Amino acid sequence: MGVKCRAFVAIVFILILLGSMWLHGNLADYWNTCPKAYSIKNKILSFIRVNSSDDEVAPLRVCPGQRFQVADLLAHLQAAPVSANDVLLKPYLASWDELIKFLEALGPMVGLISQEIESKTAIIRDLAQKAEKERKMKERKRTHQQSDPVLMISHNSSSDYSQMNHKPSYGYTSVRSMIKWELENGLVDFHKQTNSGCRTLLRLHRALLWLQNFLLELGKDTTEGEHLRSPSDLCKETYQRTLAHHHTWWVRKAVELAFLAMPERPYFYQLVCVETQAEATLVLNRVVRAIEEVYERNEVALQEHGMLDLP
Repeated sequence: MGVKCRAFVAIVFILILLGSMWLHGNLADYWNTCPKAYSIKNKILSFIRVNSSDDEVAPLRVCPGQRFQVADLLAHLQAAPVSANDVLLKPYLASWDELIKFLEALGPMVGLISQEIESKTAIIRDLAQKAEKERKMKERKRTHQQSDPVLMISHNSSSDYSQMNHKPSYGYTSVRSMIKWELENGLVDFHKQTNSGCRTLLRLHRALLWLQNFLLELGKDTTEGEHLRSPSDLCKETYQRTLAHHHTWWVRKAVELAFLAMPERPYFYQLVCVETQAEATLVLNRVVRAIEEVYERNEVALQEHGMLDLP
């Protein structure tokens, strides 16, 4: 069956499935978690590391006429890690902006997935804006108190020590500061679904593992006599061993049908501005290694706070 035929079949089935979902509620309601032991087991099994001894530097070109730029994606990913174990949220979310463009470039069916991901990045950005407004309001209040002699004396006598030893963290600068801020302000619920930044990050974190696996498999070259596997098959397999464990049966089938409409390899070469599989391997391996660094840091931060299975 050709790509166009597969795309038509996928469109028909997905519209039926998604329509039935929307009749019973928002699509996001179906992005459910799995039991703790099962999901952790699959996290361990599904993470694949690129050989870090491959130090070849692949030239990253700018592709005119397309929104997705692999050079921008790599730049954002490399800017995200900070200190020894943290991730800056601004470049992290900018990385997702590029990955969303990547998914959208694969066609309208795969683009449905990118819409769900984009809604997650919007939640964290909205929370960051609200926290920043709160910080500015407190700064203005503090400035007003310091400008009033009476208020300043009262304020200094009661809170100088607390200001010196406990400066509030306003969260959404990095992953760890967000976790700290939301825990301190009671924004994380370990028993029911909320729109906290930590829960939303966990959903993005799981999706990033799927894309890391997919890009790694897509970047693998073949030995003589072997045939390169189709992106559609690779995407489905990597989805099944990662993100599918957190979805209901209906969502899994809808997503897998969407993968049937995925373009063939030459289109991916165009997306990352290369002409051969060997060139694609060098470029994609650089991206995958950058994703690994970000993913591992977030995995540790979430695990330390018992957040790998937030509902």
